[in-house]
Amino acid sequence: MNKIGFLISSLLVALALASSMLFVVDQRQFGVLFQLGQIKQVVTEPGLNFKLPPPFQNVSYIDKRLLTLESNDTEPTLTAEKQRVVIDWYVRWRISDPQAYIRNVGLNEAAGALQLNRVVRNSFQQEVNKRTLKELLNTQREQLMADVKREVLEAVRGA
Repeated sequence: MNKIGFLISSLLVALALASSMLFVVDQRQFGVLFQLGQIKQVVTEPGLNFKLPPPFQNVSYIDKRLLTLESNDTEPTLTAEKQRVVIDWYVRWRISDPQAYIRNVGLNEAAGALQLNRVVRNSFQQEVNKRTLKELLNTQREQLMADVKREVLEAVRGA
């Protein structure tokens, strides 16, 4: 009877150890493997992967789908002629380099969205301040959007 109890408990310990050494990466996620707090590997392909037990290696997941950020700001922006305008915008964004994203922002996607929100809002304010209301509505709308996109991309890539 003692041999059966020992065998069952040994089997349970072996299963627990084996389950702590496996992780699954979904096709909608990046798997980031940390070894003693440092990024060791980024798993981009979905499937079953192996790692060392938790004190040595841990896994975190980051979404790699296309994310949407919408403006929640109702604060008016001043044009070149000091007219107040409220601009609604949205941005579609994706994490393309998980290591750089974690170094600059961390694992929280909300923190990345907050930083991106600040960059887009500031870019819009700078570009709207250079133009009149007529230019914003009629002649330079596409140019405004191109300038804002360029500034946001420069700020994000430079960060």
